[in-house]
Amino acid sequence: MTQPFELDMHSEFLRADLFFSMGQPVEAARILQTVVDAEPRNEAALELLARAYYGSAQLVRAEESLTRLVELAPSNGWARRALARTLERLSRADEAVSHHRMADALGAA
Repeated sequence: MTQPFELDMHSEFLRADLFFSMGQPVEAARILQTVVDAEPRNEAALELLARAYYGSAQLVRAEESLTRLVELAPSNGWARRALARTLERLSRADEAVSHHRMADALGAA
């Protein structure tokens, strides 16, 4: 039996991206969490979720999302750099060093 209303995850991702672009990271994160729950290996959704959490100063959640993203895509230099910056904002600069080094090695800005 099909549900009367089924979420299209791609449409939800696009809707979240729009909210994020409009400067509403909290709403974007709320939508994206549903997408990530449905598709836990979706790197694009995880990245945007991490950006939304970071942008709304939900740093612990940003760290969790970025850690998952780095586990899925260890050569993602942007994710490494973002994780390092998040750790720094959480006053954990010593943990950030290795991620900065890896981001540098990967040529991330």
